[in-house]
Amino acid sequence: MSRFDSLWIEKYRPKNIDDIVLSDNNKSILQQYVSNQDIPQLIFIGSAGIGKTSLAKIITHDILKCQYLYINASDENGIDTIRSKVTNFSKTKSYDGTNKVIVLDEVDGLTIDAQRCLRNTMEEYSDYTRFILTANYKHKVIPALLSRCQSLDLTPPLDLYLHRCFNVLQSENCDNIDECKEHIEKMCQSCYPDLRQAINQLQKHTLSGKYVVIDNAECDNLVKTIYKLVRNNKTLKMRKYIIENETTFNGDYVQLLRDLFDHVHSHSTINDDMKKKHMLLIAEHIYRSAFVADQEINLYSCLLSLS
Repeated sequence: MSRFDSLWIEKYRPKNIDDIVLSDNNKSILQQYVSNQDIPQLIFIGSAGIGKTSLAKIITHDILKCQYLYINASDENGIDTIRSKVTNFSKTKSYDGTNKVIVLDEVDGLTIDAQRCLRNTMEEYSDYTRFILTANYKHKVIPALLSRCQSLDLTPPLDLYLHRCFNVLQSENCDNIDECKEHIEKMCQSCYPDLRQAINQLQKHTLSGKYVVIDNAECDNLVKTIYKLVRNNKTLKMRKYIIENETTFNGDYVQLLRDLFDHVHSHSTINDDMKKKHMLLIAEHIYRSAFVADQEINLYSCLLSLS
């Protein structure tokens, strides 16, 4: 049977608060909510794959056991969603008299008008309804919403994050963990704080039942060649080369930028001033990758700036 018959990201999806990798401070705050059997208006902040949505569902299903409404705000991101679904659900009492909960996942995907409408709904119906919002990017949420919520950054501590990754491998009975510990740590750290991505990568490396170190020499050579073309100002040839070799880096342009950043950092034949300048330019385009519509164009723009 293929090891992909069981997706690890589903198999190890958190089922209770203890399954989520949390800082001690966040854990104590959430335990208080468990004790009180009530929550304030909440917003969970952090990058993808750290358990924001899972935690919101655990609170509604297993802690409060209440009537709830789940909306993916990146899909239903207009003001009509707030005026119809959210407001209609908010303004009535629950069937058992307890508070209801609305989970708005990826609330940073709502339009500004929808966010402004939401702030009024949250305030007007707070006697009946609690809100749990999640957001990847705090700066995309208007201040008026943030001020109405208790904000929790769910980014996991690195040591606990790595501990969970090794626990997954142990649960899968991988018997060569100690031999590959250094490589496992490096690979997981490259995914940090995205635990979901790390678990996906762990499954990819253990298709045979043992952890297999995958040779990244081909990808390393790709990065070296790209940077060489940059320094020689061969911009047209550079783009053609990247597109032709897209399968080498699995079309992950953001990771390619990170690999390029590491390559420049370790480069021994350029002076420190040039190295700093190039690293700052790459870092700026890694930041921009969170907003752009086309990652390939963002990468090419970075390479043009470097050249």
